[in-house]
Amino acid sequence: MTLTAESTASVASAPPVFHGFDHIEWWVGNARHTAAFFVNGFGFDVAGYRGPETGTPDTMSYVLRQGDIVFVVTSGLDCVGDTGRHVLRHGDGVRAVALRVDNCRDAFDALLARGAAGMRTPVESQTDDGRFVSAAVATYGDTVHALVERDDYRGEFAPGFEPAEPFGLDGPAVGLTSIDHVVGNVERGALARWVEFYERVFGFSRLTHFGADQISTEFSALESTVVWDGDRVVMPINEPADGRRRSQIQEYLDYYGSPGVQHLALRTDDIVATVEALRTRGVRCLDVPPTYYAEARERLGDLDLPWDALQRLGILVDRDHEGYLLQIFTENVASRPTVFIEIIQRFGARGFGEGNFKALFEAIERAQAARGNL
Repeated sequence: MTLTAESTASVASAPPVFHGFDHIEWWVGNARHTAAFFVNGFGFDVAGYRGPETGTPDTMSYVLRQGDIVFVVTSGLDCVGDTGRHVLRHGDGVRAVALRVDNCRDAFDALLARGAAGMRTPVESQTDDGRFVSAAVATYGDTVHALVERDDYRGEFAPGFEPAEPFGLDGPAVGLTSIDHVVGNVERGALARWVEFYERVFGFSRLTHFGADQISTEFSALESTVVWDGDRVVMPINEPADGRRRSQIQEYLDYYGSPGVQHLALRTDDIVATVEALRTRGVRCLDVPPTYYAEARERLGDLDLPWDALQRLGILVDRDHEGYLLQIFTENVASRPTVFIEIIQRFGARGFGEGNFKALFEAIERAQAARGNL
């Protein structure tokens, strides 16, 4: 479902207060295989399961945890339900970006009063493990924002989930700690409309904007605006811009079939150790040409960094007026060239690696060219 920003709804209701990302739900073709990929490749632990054996006959879900990050990986057991039809259209991808709230019913009502479209009205479960309430509203494409109230809930993620037997191979600890930001791609001409939607409906503000002149290469370009709640919910939104060739954002839109989540940025406190562990576990990242590091040392050589390790592992460096950051991007984690993962370590910086945009997008373009899509 795609929303428009036109609305005459009153915004008299104050926007909800959000307490960060609660979880990310992936809808995929094979939940067990995808869960094993995140367990074996990224070092997640299996924390819960829901499926036919637990009373849910039409879907199968695994809850995966690492640090404060929670992934829910769900597949449909047929092609006629919502999950199965979603995967047929989009391939594997992010269905829900869930946000934690104090009062789900009040948050849901406030968002609807401010112009949101409801996708699932609040559902309350009172069990021996406590009280759990969730709802969902629509956003770009078929993506939804779930609203989760769980302060009084002590069970395994949510009602209906049971503890799961661990599976996967042993490997070095990866050390991911939290979700830093979630990036969405929208169709050309829609960026301003969706930024206005998040401002009006969610009460977010614009953290920064990058024009096509800032995010471009010889062949393609994009524009991006970062919206946030002023605290822990940070969501850049991209749209394709004019270029000589096919934009990476347009490639995503063509393969995904609609706007959607392009990548998740996950934090670590030691990116060198994290990337070493990911490579040992078989996770592949985008290649960075050696020339990047000669330029980076000139630009940032005053920083006391393990430059040799950064170059060996392909880790990018950038800084802003508040500090610096280290980041790296995986290859696509689905069969289609759509969603990928960013690993980021911040040393005070609040930016998004603007100094690395050219190197990153050229790396993406090399992968596009290999697919014949540039």
